[in-house]
Amino acid sequence: MKKIIPIIFLFCSFVYLQDEQPFPPLDLISIPTAGTLPKGMYAFETLLHGEGNILPEFLIGITNNFSIGFSFGLQGFVGTGDIKKNKSAPEINIKYRIYEETETFPALTIGFDTQGRGLYNKINERYDQKAMGLYLVASRNWSFLGNLGFHFGINKNIIESKDGDEDINLFFGIDKEINRSFSILAEFNFARNDDKLLDSNNEISLRDDKGFLNLGLRWSATENILLELNFNDNLKNIKYLNNHDIQNPTTFKSRNRELKVMYVEQF
Repeated sequence: MKKIIPIIFLFCSFVYLQDEQPFPPLDLISIPTAGTLPKGMYAFETLLHGEGNILPEFLIGITNNFSIGFSFGLQGFVGTGDIKKNKSAPEINIKYRIYEETETFPALTIGFDTQGRGLYNKINERYDQKAMGLYLVASRNWSFLGNLGFHFGINKNIIESKDGDEDINLFFGIDKEINRSFSILAEFNFARNDDKLLDSNNEISLRDDKGFLNLGLRWSATENILLELNFNDNLKNIKYLNNHDIQNPTTFKSRNRELKVMYVEQF
């Protein structure tokens, strides 16, 4: 009996391959892929994270290779206390695929995304985790018991530069279909441009130079609805918060969970 169960599970993986996945990933957890929204498609995505915080985003496919989106974060949306906005203006997300994937070469996409992760610090004019900014990403997919995708990219944040850290950054990720309904996601952001934070008096190291390792599980609940549960910063890269007493820093529990809901439809 113990040998039969794994065989049944493997059989189901073959039968329910995700070839009919209603929508290719535009992003993994926090990093972009080379995927863009098809022409005439739109997506409404809501990210629930932190202490009752919400981050809605609206995206639309202008052409098969060009999509654009807008997001606007609110703090304390669920729970007690006042609701605060991250910024007074929406963030933008622009993607253009310059090269289609072939049997020998990956798809290439350039983009510009100003939406960071976590809370926005108005004094330092940056998010807990910086936005991608300007980026170039390559994606290549193989058929291996369902789709297996690899994504590699390079980016430079030209908007959150008050901390003086303007290094070019690298990132990569993997998505693997388990069956027609579920995919697993894994990504690593080297965070080479995100290792310092300036407060009003001192330059204080905020990161532990480990990068951001994020894991996720995506469920295609229907043809139009995708749900995603993410586990972020598993290496606990954020070491401590902005604190004048360097010898006794404030501990910051940076490992966190978030829920993402995406609705996709055609005009």
